[in-house]
Amino acid sequence: MTTTPPLTGTQPMARTCPFDPPDEYRTLREQAPISQVTLFDGRPGWLITGFEDVRAVLADPRFSANSDWVGRGEPSEPDPGIFLAMDPPEHTRLRRLLTGMFTVRRMRQLAPRVEEFVAERLDAMARAESPVDLVQEFALPIPSLVICELLGVPYADREEFQQNSATMLRITESHEVRMKARAAIRQHLHRLVLAKRAEPTDDILSELVQSGELTDEELVGVGSMLLVAGHETTANMIAMSTLCLLRNPEQLAALRADPTLMDGAVEELLRYLSVVSFTRPRLAREDVELGGQLIKAGSLVTVAVASGNRDEAAVPGDPDQVDVARGFGSHLAFGHGIHQCLGQQLARVEIKAALRAMFDRFPTLRLAVPLEDIPMRNDMIVYGVHKLPVTW
Repeated sequence: MTTTPPLTGTQPMARTCPFDPPDEYRTLREQAPISQVTLFDGRPGWLITGFEDVRAVLADPRFSANSDWVGRGEPSEPDPGIFLAMDPPEHTRLRRLLTGMFTVRRMRQLAPRVEEFVAERLDAMARAESPVDLVQEFALPIPSLVICELLGVPYADREEFQQNSATMLRITESHEVRMKARAAIRQHLHRLVLAKRAEPTDDILSELVQSGELTDEELVGVGSMLLVAGHETTANMIAMSTLCLLRNPEQLAALRADPTLMDGAVEELLRYLSVVSFTRPRLAREDVELGGQLIKAGSLVTVAVASGNRDEAAVPGDPDQVDVARGFGSHLAFGHGIHQCLGQQLARVEIKAALRAMFDRFPTLRLAVPLEDIPMRNDMIVYGVHKLPVTW
């Protein structure tokens, strides 16, 4: 077991290529795959960069998901309903209520409705004057429409929750500003929970209300978490996948020539792009030996998902190249272990439907500005593009 190394700097964040994680990750994987750094939120902790080590941390119950209090004062419980920040048995209790609502079967049954939303947005794009911003006109509305309908949130409220969720996920915002945005989303969800309790409708939130197993505070937490997660990640995957394929025309050509590649192509894009580049920190409950390194109890640990998905030791072929025919599905884009993304099957349905229909509808789709003029989301926890001007 090795001794504790000194701090190696700050968690890498800056990118030199819009499709690649920070260059420092390659060096860390080779020389210090388990290294002490100053994490993105300013707290000291460990950064894990290798594929197998990332999987190990995410599957190890000795690393607690409740780490918000460390370095911020006295220990505190996670907000009610936010099971992403909880450990068993509370995590198990809350997630169990939702698991059946997001099965592969139910999400596939939802595919025709998703395809309707996609067709409607493509019609709107066709009527608009080119160029258009693919984010605002297509990539963001698709998952927003879907999650609003699933939860029973009025789509008319989308601008408010989209603005507040973006504020919550902006790294450069102060803690106070992000907490104010979170409070606004929770207030909105609380009003909606009360409405569903008085007059339930056919949606997930009403089903949870009628189950009688959750308090109003828990319903607000679950609803707000699903609302934010349900559109931010998928919207950026649709936009980034489009940008990636337009910049790699040979890959797009291969996909068009053989539509059966679509399932594997989506998995490859998820791996290659890794829009959720790193996880929220975990807290070591006890001393843990990982890869020959001692991580002491009370230490924070963050795993670099984007780095693990580019690990040469784990990905067949060249992991720094996108290959829609790679056929490698063991990526970490949805996490791993008990906190693996609940909505991953929904995300797959949405991404496939969006990419397939968009490139069929607009076979001459292309960027309307040079790559260097596209504003990237370097300031956000969920990576992607702020805008994506396209024409056809």
